[in-house]
Amino acid sequence: METRIVIPLQELCLEDIPIVGGKCASLGEMIANLSKAGINIPAGFAITTTAYYQFLRESGLEEYIREQIAGIDFTSLVTLRRAGQRIRQAISNTKFPYNLSMEIITAYMELSREYGQDVTDVAVRSSATAEDLPDASFAGQQETYLNVRGPAALIDAVRNCFASLFTDRAISYRQNFGYDHFSIGLSVCIQKMVRSDLGASGVAFSLDTESGFRDVVVINGSFGLGEMVVQGAVSPDEFIVFKPALNGRYAPIIEKRLGVKDKMMVYGESNDQRTKIIPIERSNQQRFCLRDRQILQLSEWVCRIEAYYTQLKGKWCPMDIEWAVDGLSNELFIVQARPETIHSQKEHHTITSYSMTQQATPLLKGIAVGDKIAAGKVNILFSLDKRVTEGAEFKPGDVLVTDMTDPDWEPIMKMAAAIVTNKGGRTCHAAIVAREMGIPAIVGCGNATELLSRGQVITVSCAEGNEGMIYEGHIPFTETSLDLRELPDIHTDLMLNVASPSMAFQYAHLPNKGVGLAREEFIINNYIKIHPLALLHHKELNDAALTAEITRMIKGYDSEEAYFVEKLAYGIAKIAAAFHPGKVIVRFSDFKSNEYYNLLGGKYFEPEEENPMIGWRGASRYYSDKYSAAFALECKAIKKVREEMGLKNVVVMIPFCRTVEELLKVLDTMKQYGIERGKNGLEVFLMAEIPSNIILAEEFAAHIDGFSIGSNDLTQLTLGLDRDSALIAPLYNERNPAVLRMISMLIATAKKQQVKVGICGQGPSDFPDFTKFLVEQGIDSISVTPDALMKTVRAIYEAEETLKEKEHVPYL
Repeated sequence: METRIVIPLQELCLEDIPIVGGKCASLGEMIANLSKAGINIPAGFAITTTAYYQFLRESGLEEYIREQIAGIDFTSLVTLRRAGQRIRQAISNTKFPYNLSMEIITAYMELSREYGQDVTDVAVRSSATAEDLPDASFAGQQETYLNVRGPAALIDAVRNCFASLFTDRAISYRQNFGYDHFSIGLSVCIQKMVRSDLGASGVAFSLDTESGFRDVVVINGSFGLGEMVVQGAVSPDEFIVFKPALNGRYAPIIEKRLGVKDKMMVYGESNDQRTKIIPIERSNQQRFCLRDRQILQLSEWVCRIEAYYTQLKGKWCPMDIEWAVDGLSNELFIVQARPETIHSQKEHHTITSYSMTQQATPLLKGIAVGDKIAAGKVNILFSLDKRVTEGAEFKPGDVLVTDMTDPDWEPIMKMAAAIVTNKGGRTCHAAIVAREMGIPAIVGCGNATELLSRGQVITVSCAEGNEGMIYEGHIPFTETSLDLRELPDIHTDLMLNVASPSMAFQYAHLPNKGVGLAREEFIINNYIKIHPLALLHHKELNDAALTAEITRMIKGYDSEEAYFVEKLAYGIAKIAAAFHPGKVIVRFSDFKSNEYYNLLGGKYFEPEEENPMIGWRGASRYYSDKYSAAFALECKAIKKVREEMGLKNVVVMIPFCRTVEELLKVLDTMKQYGIERGKNGLEVFLMAEIPSNIILAEEFAAHIDGFSIGSNDLTQLTLGLDRDSALIAPLYNERNPAVLRMISMLIATAKKQQVKVGICGQGPSDFPDFTKFLVEQGIDSISVTPDALMKTVRAIYEAEETLKEKEHVPYL
C-alpha cells in the first residue's frame, strides 16, 4: 500500500496515518466501522504522502525548501513570512508530474460516476501525518478548498494543499513542537461535498470544551458551509446535550443558545469563485439552525464515535467532529472526526481558580474561553500587513483585539496575554488556539475594536462563567491552586452551593455529594431578566416599549411562556447534569418584592412593602391568586428537567414557609401544575429558616423528605434583627447560642423523624468552628460555596476525628 498514489477512503484505517495523515485515516476508520451503525460519511479518496514526496523529489524543490527554512530567525516574524512566501510560491509555480495527475484525475472521475455526475463537487483537505495526534494538534494548520469541480481545478487545489504545508503558522507550529519539517508528509483528502450551503453545518465535541466535563456533547452550528463557524466569522448557535440520558426515552438537550448568524458561505458560480458569502434572511437569523431531532441524532452519533475510538485506543478518547446537514436531502453527515487534544491530556488532580479581588463594572462582554484572567495593553490589529509585522507594534504581553483571527495569526497570538474578538463562538479559530496556548480569550464581543483603544490597559476575565468580562485598567486578581489528593477522607456528606449554571461544569471536578442549594433567583435574574407575570401579561399593559423589549428578548422561542420555562429549565439542567447522579436541591424562587420589582416589567406587579425581608416572599407567593400563574412556570421547568431531559436527580425545596398549612397549600399547588412529591421519585425539601420550622419540625417532617437549614434567615429571625441593616450588623452572628440551640433542636427532631437534615446557609463557608459544631450535632450534609471547600473539608475531618476519640460517632 505504501507505493500507491491514490487509495479509496473505505480501504483506510488508523494504522495508515503515516501515509495518509490523521484526517484521511480517521475517515476511513469510520466508514469501515461506523457506517453500518447508521452514521453517514461522504465517500472519497486519499492522495498519499507518496505523491507529496514524489512531487518534491521530481521537482527538485526539497533542497530549496531546506535552505529557506535554515535561514529563518524564529524570533522575527518578518523572516518567517518572507521564507514561507518564497516556499509557497515555488511550489505553486511547479508543474505537477503527469503520472501523478493522471492517477488523481482517474480516481476523481470514478468518484463522480459513483454520485451520478460528470464532474462532482468535492472538498479538498490537507491531511498531515502529524495532524490529530494526541500530543499535538495540527488540525487546521493546512488549507481546505471547497466546491472544487473538474480535473484542472482539482490538481490546482492539490498543489495548493502541498504549498500550505509551509504556511507561516505551519512552519512556526512544527518548530515549536520540535517536529522535523520533512518528517511530516502531506496527504490530501478528496471528499464528496455535502450540500450544507443549502442546509447547516458546524462542529461538535464529546466533552465541554472549557472545563473538560465528560458527560455532555457541545454542538456549534450555523447555516451554510462550515468554514464560517471554524473561522469565527459568525457567532454560532450552541446546543448542549447530556450524554447519560441519550437512551431514546428522553430528549436531554440542556442548553440552546441562539447565535448571531448574519451571513453564510454558499457555492459560488465558477472555479474562480468556488464559494461566496451572502447575508442570511432575518427570519432565519432568529431561528436555530438545527431542529431538536437533529440535535439528538447528531449527539447520538458523536457518542458512538467517541465510544468506538475509546475502545480502539484503550483509554477515554473525546472527539472533535465536523458535521453537515445536506439541504437537498435533509440528511445529516459526519465529514471529519479527530481526537480532542487539550482536556483529554489534562490531569484533574489540581484545580486552579482565578478570582477578582475587587468589584468593577465591565466595559463589554463576550463568550469566555478558558477560566483565566490576564491584563495588558490593547493592541488592535485588522490585518497582518507588512507595516504591522515589520514595526514593533505588537509586543509580548499585549492584548490582541481584532475582528476575528485565522491560522495566519498564530505567531502573533502566541505573544498575546489575552485575545479579544468581535466575532466567533467557543469553537472558532481564536478560541481553539487560546485553549491550546492556555491564555484567556473573549470572542463574539460585537464591537470590541470600536469600544477599546490602542494602548488602553484592560483586564480580561474568563473566570466568571460563560460570559467573559473586559474591565478598564489593571484589576487585581488572585490565583489559587488546590491539590485534591491532599484532601482527607470525611464521612459527612459535603455538597456545594452553586449559583451560576455557567460555572457548574467547572465545579463538577471538585469532590462532592451533589448540590445542596441551587437558587432559581440567579437564573431568573441573570438569564431570564423579565418578571414572569410581565411575560404573561405585557400585551395587556399598554406599554409599547416593554412589549418591544420582551419581543426582542424572546426571539428564537415559541412564546413568552416557552422563553421562561426553557431558560429556567436549561439553567437547572446544566447544574443537574454537572453533578449527576448526586442530588441537586433546587430552591423555588425566593425573591423579595423589591427584588422582583427590579426585573423587567416588575413595577406593574409588585407591591411596595415596608419590610420586604419578612413580607410577600417564598411559599406565600406560590398559592396566591396574584402569583400562582408565575409559579406554574417554575413547576413546568422542573417537570421538563426531570421528565423530558431525564435528570431525576433534581430535588425541589420550598423556601420561607411559615406554617404547616402553608406547606400543604404549596404541595397541592405543585400537584395542580404537574409535579407531585413521591411521583417519579420526586423529593421535596423544606428550608428551615423560620423559628416556626424548628418549633413545629415534627409536624413539618410528616410532609417532606428533608430539611435544609438556612442559617442567614434563621439568625435574623431568631435574634429579631434586619441582616441588611448596618446599624445592628455587629449583633448578627449565626454562632449565637440561641441560633445554635435552634439548629441542635432541628437536627435532633429530624433524626427522630428519620428525615434528612443539611445546611446550605453561608455559615459553614465562613466559619470552620461552626462546621465543627454541625458535625458534632450529627448533621447529614453540609453545603458550601466552592471557594470554601478546602477549609470546610478540613474542619469536618477535625470534628470527626474528635468525635472518634470520644467514641461518639453519630454519622456511622
